[in-house]
Amino acid sequence: MRIALDATYSVGDRPTGVGVYCREILRALAAAHPEVSFLYCYRPHRFLASLGAAVPANGRRRIFWETWTPAAALFHGLNQRLPRARLRRAVATFHDLFVLTGDYATPEFRARFAAQAREAAARSDLIIAVSQFTARQVRDLLGVESARVRVVPHGIKLRPAPSGVARERLILHVGAIQRRKNIVRLIEAFERIEPGWRLALAGGSGYGAEEILDRIRRSSRRDDIEVLGYVSEERLAELYARAAVLAFPSLEEGFGLPVLEAMASGVPVLTSNRSAPAEIAGNAAVLVDPEDSEAIAHGLQALLADSSLREKLVTEGYKRAAEFSWERAAAQTWAVYQYVL
Repeated sequence: MRIALDATYSVGDRPTGVGVYCREILRALAAAHPEVSFLYCYRPHRFLASLGAAVPANGRRRIFWETWTPAAALFHGLNQRLPRARLRRAVATFHDLFVLTGDYATPEFRARFAAQAREAAARSDLIIAVSQFTARQVRDLLGVESARVRVVPHGIKLRPAPSGVARERLILHVGAIQRRKNIVRLIEAFERIEPGWRLALAGGSGYGAEEILDRIRRSSRRDDIEVLGYVSEERLAELYARAAVLAFPSLEEGFGLPVLEAMASGVPVLTSNRSAPAEIAGNAAVLVDPEDSEAIAHGLQALLADSSLREKLVTEGYKRAAEFSWERAAAQTWAVYQYVL
């Protein structure tokens, strides 16, 4: 049997959450099912770059176009998108639909994204949503019936923490510098925190980055705020090992990998009381209203002042993170394939 997957978004040396998902689900599926031939399909603009990436023994690299794909029993679009070619069976993974719900992208990108998402939703035999929150968005915004939606959460994979690294008076945010991540309110909350703490922002630039960077330049605590840009996996593991708290008060997320990454690294988490982060965190984090900078500040102050609360959240966080793995995600994805076929 041959299964074709859109591996386009797995290519690149700076993967975002979608890129991490693509790489890990491709790897875990191939490892779990050596009897299956997996076709790693790339759009033309990424095919040459894909030649530098390893493919497992039961994987085959293929190019595909909008109007043609290699013959396979099933095609899986890993990023809420399907080619226009006729497909025998199709599954699409939906990560989020925030582009449709707020001012988080340009009008041109919003229109293109909406058209692709609606087409993928209409043509998929089944849809994989990475959280219950995203599943509700798929149903409510795209009109997909519940019977065609399956929830398969992300897994987690971290590099080991470097040895000899101690916790610091450091509040860490992991994610792109963009409007949706709510960084301006995080800065406002940080300005209420007692001196002696630093805020580190790890992530590349996205929509609305300039207004955020301007707010940092005008901050009364600008000397205590580090804008690190995109960081490598090794550097990220080091930051998690140094941080005292992860602050992730995003306005909207389809999943929220940094929440689990921090928990798996022994870092207590503050995150939003809405969208997917609240769902993913469960009872293992401080949840706050992301639209209230004072609430964010109070949550941070409670964490920073109460060592017993931090210790409790570290313990609960380890338990919560252990519930998510890419092997489990691959097994649930395989069950979707089996149902469709």
